Amino acid sequence: MQWYTGNTFYDTLLALSFGYALIILISSFFGTAQYGGRFGAKSKGLKLGSKVGWVVMEFPGLLVFPIVFFMGENALQPVPLFFLCVWMMHYSNRALITPLLMRVQPGTTSSFAFNVVLAGWLTLTLHGYFNAAYISELGDQYTIDWFSDPRFIGGLVIYLCGFSLNIHSDTILRNLRSPNPSPDEPRYKIPYGGGFKFVSCPQYLGEIMSFVGFAVMTWNLGAVFVLAITMANLIPRAMYTHKWFRKNFDNYPRERKAVIPFIL
Repeated sequence: MQWYTGNTFYDTLLALSFGYALIILISSFFGTAQYGGRFGAKSKGLKLGSKVGWVVMEFPGLLVFPIVFFMGENALQPVPLFFLCVWMMHYSNRALITPLLMRVQPGTTSSFAFNVVLAGWLTLTLHGYFNAAYISELGDQYTIDWFSDPRFIGGLVIYLCGFSLNIHSDTILRNLRSPNPSPDEPRYKIPYGGGFKFVSCPQYLGEIMSFVGFAVMTWNLGAVFVLAITMANLIPRAMYTHKWFRKNFDNYPRERKAVIPFIL
């Protein structure tokens, strides 16, 4: 992968941003981000509901990438356009489809800390800028021959497997609640099936796999930065989730790992 693009601003900001990813990783082991019922209920300050919080936080993922992308001189070439479609599909699922399909129990306290939203805006702005700028302007490998490159093919397969796992796992979690949950319905249940046979958080594993695939098929360090941030946030969060389930459910499957089957 090309470390120096020749664009001083891009290269410097990217190097600093890997330091930012390291800070997130270290801080994650002292407490996970304050969003979601298990993790956000005790947070202080301004808080949003789950649906609104997710949409507001993730929306820069849909906004920044296309704005920067169409400033690039290669924006209308087939390979960059393909990556644009992949990005917009992925973040449409994250920012709109998944949160809007979420089943929220009546009377649930808002648990999405606004400081998490602000951190999300910064992170997603960096995600969109680094990848869009490289794919449509700074990268020089995206000729039509890239579609037959082993890196593209292998990365696409990994991406599609991860994205499918993510969607299937989210569907299982969503269906743990009835379409119109009542206030007395149990808020948390043990999920079964699909990736839950192996790990407590297959939705996180799917997200990590997706960005592994995206990094391989685009072969750029901006995508590696997205992967680094994703792993720094989701792996510790999965470990907290796994620990919480084992503590609160006596019949929780002991053979499950947190996020990586048979390993972690």
